[in-house]
Amino acid sequence: MTRNFRAVNAEFNAIYNGNLALEQGKQALVQNVKDDYFEVLPVERIQLSEEIQLPGENRNTDFERAEEKAVIAIQKHSIYFNGKEHNPQIDEAYMLLGKARYYESRFIPAIEAFNFVLHRYPTSNSVNKAKIWREKTNIRLKNEDVALKNLKELFENAELEDEDFADASAMIGQAYINMEHPDSALVHIKNAAKSTKDNETKGRLLFIKGQLYNILNQKDSANIAFNEVIELNRKSPRIYFIHSKIQKIKNFDYEKGDKLAQKEQFEDLIEDRENRPYLDVIHHQKGEFYLNIGETDEAITAYNKSIKEFRQNQKLQALNYSSLGDIYFDNSEYKTAGSYYDSTLQRLVENTREHRLIKKKRDNLEDVIRYEDIVTRNDSIISIIKMDESERLAYFTEYTNNLKNKAISDSIAMVKEKETFRSNEFFKGNQRGEDGEKSSGNFYFYNSTAVASGKLQFRRQWGDRELEDDWRRSNKRTSQSDIQSDALIAKGKPISENEAFNAESYLAEIPSDQKVIDSIVGERNMAYYQLGLIYKEKFKEYNLAIDRLETLLTFQLEERLVVPSKYHLYKAYELLGNSSKVQQYKNDIVTNHPDSRYAEIISNPEAVLAEDESSPEFKYNQLYRLFEEQQYTEVIEQSDKYITQYIGDAIVPKFEMLKATAIGKQDGLEAYKKAINFISLNYPNTEEGKKANNIYNAQIPKLENFDFKANNDTDRWKLIYEFNSNTSEDAIAFREKLDEAIKELNFDYLDTSIDYYNTSKKFVVVHGLYSQEGAKGFAETLKENKKFKISNPYIEISSPNYAVVQVHKNLDLYNDKIN
Repeated sequence: MTRNFRAVNAEFNAIYNGNLALEQGKQALVQNVKDDYFEVLPVERIQLSEEIQLPGENRNTDFERAEEKAVIAIQKHSIYFNGKEHNPQIDEAYMLLGKARYYESRFIPAIEAFNFVLHRYPTSNSVNKAKIWREKTNIRLKNEDVALKNLKELFENAELEDEDFADASAMIGQAYINMEHPDSALVHIKNAAKSTKDNETKGRLLFIKGQLYNILNQKDSANIAFNEVIELNRKSPRIYFIHSKIQKIKNFDYEKGDKLAQKEQFEDLIEDRENRPYLDVIHHQKGEFYLNIGETDEAITAYNKSIKEFRQNQKLQALNYSSLGDIYFDNSEYKTAGSYYDSTLQRLVENTREHRLIKKKRDNLEDVIRYEDIVTRNDSIISIIKMDESERLAYFTEYTNNLKNKAISDSIAMVKEKETFRSNEFFKGNQRGEDGEKSSGNFYFYNSTAVASGKLQFRRQWGDRELEDDWRRSNKRTSQSDIQSDALIAKGKPISENEAFNAESYLAEIPSDQKVIDSIVGERNMAYYQLGLIYKEKFKEYNLAIDRLETLLTFQLEERLVVPSKYHLYKAYELLGNSSKVQQYKNDIVTNHPDSRYAEIISNPEAVLAEDESSPEFKYNQLYRLFEEQQYTEVIEQSDKYITQYIGDAIVPKFEMLKATAIGKQDGLEAYKKAINFISLNYPNTEEGKKANNIYNAQIPKLENFDFKANNDTDRWKLIYEFNSNTSEDAIAFREKLDEAIKELNFDYLDTSIDYYNTSKKFVVVHGLYSQEGAKGFAETLKENKKFKISNPYIEISSPNYAVVQVHKNLDLYNDKIN
């Protein structure tokens, strides 16, 4: 009797209520799940937290209750003696305990519970389920190899019921999906879909089957799988039905398919009321379809409708904005494209591959957008400067009148809206009594409670008012002019006093100082030139480049922009194959600018100009020698000068690279990173730009991860003596003294150097030491030697750590660590 009592109590009390709580918690997980249909779906339609829960943290109350009930069943109703459990429900309690922990992402404790069932209750009818759940947990822990081994053994050694077989097969499929073996996963997902009787699970597994066929590029088989999902119709969740339709559309054969029928299918999907929650997905795919068939305007409309039907799917929203950005980019509308890429970045997770790709596109557009803005703004200012006084006054009077009329019409609409709201406010809410509860269905004035509440509310809002027309207006103004007067002060300040609506305020802002005007003109001219180069070099938009450069040549230009502009027009027309224009600009440069470097390049492309002291090649070689002499500040300043002087020349990226390297040597890694990124973005098609891109993406991340190494990790050491950069003579003399000591004391394996650290500090460095003790010993030897008595403060540092110090400019941090 006791055993039966305990079994019944455990099953129909603790375990029953625990299973109810478990199911309730599981449903909450399912409701909150946000599946990513752009990736292969996970087999389980739940989204478990990957965060590790610490003791005492808030937990899911349903799963906590399920675990408590399982523990109560075990503690109160277990009848274990003589090495045997006599309550047949305790194994179910342990299964409940393991599942509750699994859904709370406490995977190690969950495995412990399932293993307990396997070890203590080997004859239980839940053994197979425990094995399957244990391997589910292993898969969550990324132990796919272990899970596969154990599940395959289970298939070989046990007779499984259909649902258990389906569950085990699905988990094997999940393991292979995680390991990126879609062909192996497909076999088991198909078996699971055949065996399960649960239509919701079947619909999901069939959809995954179609996705796997798509990965294997077997579109016909994928479409058959998606048709199986569609045939389930309302037997499985609607979302699988919709996405199966979408996946079939993605597999559309654009060469042989019936495009008209596909368009009609889109309209049917959009008009179906059941599909309203999925309009964002449908419109997005419609945009993809129209883009692929070349109907760009329809695609833009569809993407915008998808954006409007936003359903909290940030990834889909990002794809919409990205697709629109690509469309405008391909149409050479770079500023508009940049705005869409900005919107895309706001909806992507930082540091993901997608975010980095879009950010790179956006960064490439940075200069185009900046220079186009300069062109638009400065052209506008210059056109106004060229007007006489009467033309300016007429222009701004028309502008301010339009602004004023717009403000008045907007304010009138706002005033009318407020009046309508107030007149309706009295009748709103009177459907409820004072306590906020809905009143009976009687007419308002028959309900004394509602009338009393309404009177109180009226007095609070309006005060005591006479019963008369237009009681809402304290001054009884009702004409259109009265409303307009209200509108004129709707924002707290009369429009007549607002400078934004006064033409004179704009006239006062027009520049009159010739220096300011020259600066605006110069900035505009340089923007046109830079746009010509960017369109030609970076985007290969030769017609846009030609437009900007030929427009530039119509302006009054400083000489340094004239010949480069003509030369780039010559090259752009050459790339377009326009021989007449090529000859025109060639003759122009050779005839009108015969002494220019560009004339020499055109006349003699093979000419070696490095020996000509006026050539940029000669200047570059001079500058490189300064770099080797560690004159980094001078290199940076001279590089800036030559970059400006030789703007548009093919050698400019070389000056930029030399400058970036000098910046890195002088200011450290962060400054170097910015300089290298600038080169990779602005000179992407040059050898230096490609090298900079490789440095930025491959080498700098490794340098950023550098940290100081343990002293016992290397047998290469250095001694550092610090000197002020202003006392270079002292450093040179000290090095000579060191060299003399090394020679006389027979330390022939050592050598010295003077190394730049920053603008205020240099190092005299002894190289070739084998240990920290050896470095200290050598320094002490120099200190105690009666002839040399070198007692300067020193730092012994390993070669790897010296590299870190030079790259990151963090000697102070190194000193703090060793002290």
